[in-house]
Formats: sequence, C-alpha cells, structure tokens
Amino acid sequence: VSAKISNKDTVPPGEQDGQDSSKEEPWKTALKTTVVDMEVGEFRGHKVSVWDLLHSKYIPEENRKELLELYQAGELTLEQVKMVVSTIVTKAE
Repeated sequence: VSAKISNKDTVPPGEQDGQDSSKEEPWKTALKTTVVDMEVGEFRGHKVSVWDLLHSKYIPEENRKELLELYQAGELTLEQVKMVVSTIVTKAE
C-alpha cells in the first residue's frame, strides 16, 4: 500500500493561485489604514477605514470604481478620497 502526498496542503494560506496576501498594493494598504471618525448611521462613534467606507452600502459601485481609478492614477490624493467618501456617507444618512 502506498500513500500519495498532496502538494495542495504544502502551500501556505494566501499564496495559493500565485497570490501573496502580504504583498498588498500600497494604494490599497493606504485606504485600509487611513481611518475616518464618522458620526452618522451605522458608523456613528466608530473609526472606519476609507476602504470600508468605499465598500459600504452608501457608495454606489460605479462611484467606487471611479474613485479607485482616479486615486490609482494619482488624480486624487488620499485626503481627497477620504473627504469624498465621508461626504457621500454623511449625505446618504
């Protein structure tokens, strides 16, 4: 009787399919680590990352895509993205 060893279990989590989660895009890391103090809706009294705000129910998908494209292209600064998403969420509430 011979046992086959699967290589599938030897790949560390996050590195499957060529994705290394520790090498996240710098722009994405910046959005995830920059927090906003929100005083509206479900975010009231919490510090929320710009990334989480961008992906909240308050930001329509087409707006999110446009903001991310402009930010990645260097046409918007992190502060500008932060201000825009904060304003959208505040007005939505």
